[in-house]
Amino acid sequence: MDQSNRITVEPGKRSGQPSIRGLRTTVADVLGWLADGQSHAQILEDFPELEEADIMACLAYAASREGHTRVVLAQ
Repeated sequence: MDQSNRITVEPGKRSGQPSIRGLRTTVADVLGWLADGQSHAQILEDFPELEEADIMACLAYAASREGHTRVVLAQ
């Protein structure tokens, strides 16, 4: 999924954290709610400005970031 039109980074908003469509809701917020066990439907009910595609974009963004993470072990 191409999340480039849904995930934005603005230096003056939420300390430059990746956000959804310029809103004050961050990718980390959505991932935290999902990790806490909230369903997509619950999140969308609590935050009507969000769309299902926003949640999917957050998941795709996190997966993309995880795929580019490198662990360096000190010797």
